[in-house]
Formats: sequence, structure tokens, C-alpha cells
Amino acid sequence: MTQTADSTAGEPQGANTRQGRGKSPWHYIPALPIKPSPYFNWPPDLPAIGHWMIRGWLPASERLIILLLAIISAVFFHPELAQTADFSFGWIAQIYLRNLLLMCLVAGGLHWYFYMRRAQGDDYRFDARPLMTKSRVFTFNNQVHDNMFWTLASGVTIWSAYEVLMMWALANGYAPALSMPGDLLWLVLLIFLLPMWETTHFFLIHRLIHHTALYQRIHALHHRNTNVGPWSGLSMHPLEHIIYLSTVLIHFVIPSSPLLIIFHLSYFTLSAATTHTGYQGIARGGKMLLPLGTFHHQLHHRYFDCNYGGLETPWDQWTGSFHDGTEQSHQQFLARRRGKMGAATNS
Repeated sequence: MTQTADSTAGEPQGANTRQGRGKSPWHYIPALPIKPSPYFNWPPDLPAIGHWMIRGWLPASERLIILLLAIISAVFFHPELAQTADFSFGWIAQIYLRNLLLMCLVAGGLHWYFYMRRAQGDDYRFDARPLMTKSRVFTFNNQVHDNMFWTLASGVTIWSAYEVLMMWALANGYAPALSMPGDLLWLVLLIFLLPMWETTHFFLIHRLIHHTALYQRIHALHHRNTNVGPWSGLSMHPLEHIIYLSTVLIHFVIPSSPLLIIFHLSYFTLSAATTHTGYQGIARGGKMLLPLGTFHHQLHHRYFDCNYGGLETPWDQWTGSFHDGTEQSHQQFLARRRGKMGAATNS
């Protein structure tokens, strides 16, 4: 699942890796408390809002990289829209193979960098425990192989199926289309607003699949990963992939274009890999070059019933499930959990 990198919450650039102290279960802890976006603060803090907007994209960010990949995909590796008006093997296979290569490039590249080459060792790594290689919890008894299987066999297939559906709908007029170049400003605005929609959709469906019955049947597969790596992000049950990627169906209401569809789906899939690296990001010489993984979501994988959404919209704060990483917040989280368990026992 996708998140805004925690470094936007204020970790000083050039800071050395900060190790967890005492009884902390973490190897590395970023600057705390974790803070959601300032968009909904009152009174409005315009400088803080401007800083958050800029840092979300520039100078180097996963959003910007994924947008560039989407542009390259749309220009060089995508069928003409008119061609997608009728289902045929050729253009569908083209979309599927491109998406397969993109996921292998991003998730595979990050796994190679962090876990095979060990380019950073454990610098900026949240949880220094090794990824599991002998566990019956995972398909093939191996965490990475399990994650790769569900990501590639189910995730890329359903990602591609949604893209095929939306291209077919655009080509046949079943989904409203932006007119280029006249609607270019609308396209830019929708790209900019996408992360806000992403965190709203993600929060709503994430709370849904944490319902006991759905969790046990569907979401538990993703939560096999209490410690995560790049292949963990899109490692889900096929039904969860269908629910998670249904975000793109909003374009049956909101006008779109092939580029926006490609970016929308790429953002939900590729950023699932980038935000589950298990590291704060790519760093050199104590300087964070590219923020990636989020401690905010790492807390969710460790404790399960907190931080269901992202940082772009503060749904967890509004609904009482926010964990900001501090000891005070953790004690409040434990109290809420004890209260829920007591209520369940008494019912």
C-alpha cells in the first residue's frame, strides 16, 4: 500500500542513521512524531502546505519517478487508443508485458540494491531482522518467493486487467475523456490530486478488509509480512488486488486520459514496492537522496490495527487509529487495543 515518505515530516537532511535505543523493537527510528499533511490544519498554515506540496514531488521523489515511467510507458510502450476499442490479444499482451517488466524493474531493482547487494547495509533500515527463508507461513516456505509469486502472478495480472478495461472504456466512450491539449491543466491538477484520493480510497478499503472475516480470508496473506521488503507491497490475495486497484474505477466519473490511467495504476502498484522497502530510503554518506519506505506503514505491519491510511489525508487521526511512532502514542495504542479486547470478551 502506498504512503507519502515520512521524511516529509521533517527528518533533517544529512542526519546519520539513528538506531533504536533500549527496549525499542526498531533498528532505526526516523524523526518523531510522524506528522500527516498540513492540508486540513486550522487555521491554515500556507508555508507548511507549500513545503509539503513541493517536498512530495521535488527534487527527487517516488511520485516524480513513477510519473516519468508513466509518461515513457504512454509514449513508447502503449497501444494507440483507437486500437483498444476492441479486445485483442496483441495490445492486451503489450500492456501486460510492460507492467510485468516495470514491476520487476522497480521491486526487483530495490530488492537487489537493499537485500542482495546490501548497498546500505542496515543504515536507515527500520527492522534489521532478516527476511524469512524457512517458514511455513509463506508459500514455498520463503518470504521473498511468496511475495514475488503473489505480486507477479496475481498483482500484475489484475493491474493489467484494470488498465485494459479502462482503455477499452475510454476508446468506446463509456468513460469520460479529457481532450488534449485543451484540458492539459485539468490533467496536471488531477495528477497532483491523485495522492489525496489514493490515501482516502486506501483507508476505506483497508479498514474494510481488516474486518475479522475478510481479514482471515483475504488480508492475512499480505500481513504474513511483519517485516517487509520491496516485493511485500503488492503481495496480496487476488480478491484484495481487485479491491485495492478498484481505485481506478473513479475514472468512470472523473474524466481521464491514457496517461492518467497509466499513472494512476502505476502509482498504486509501483509505489507499493517503493514504500515497503523496509528502509527510510536510498542514502549516501548520511544524506537521504531518495525517501522511500515509511515508518508510518511499518508500524501498521508490526501492530496491525493502527495507521490504516496514509499521511496525505489524516483519516487515522479523525477516526482514532493514528500511531505517530512516539512512546506516548504507543501507550495510547496499547490502551485502545486492551479496551477493544475487553469489549470483545464482555460481548
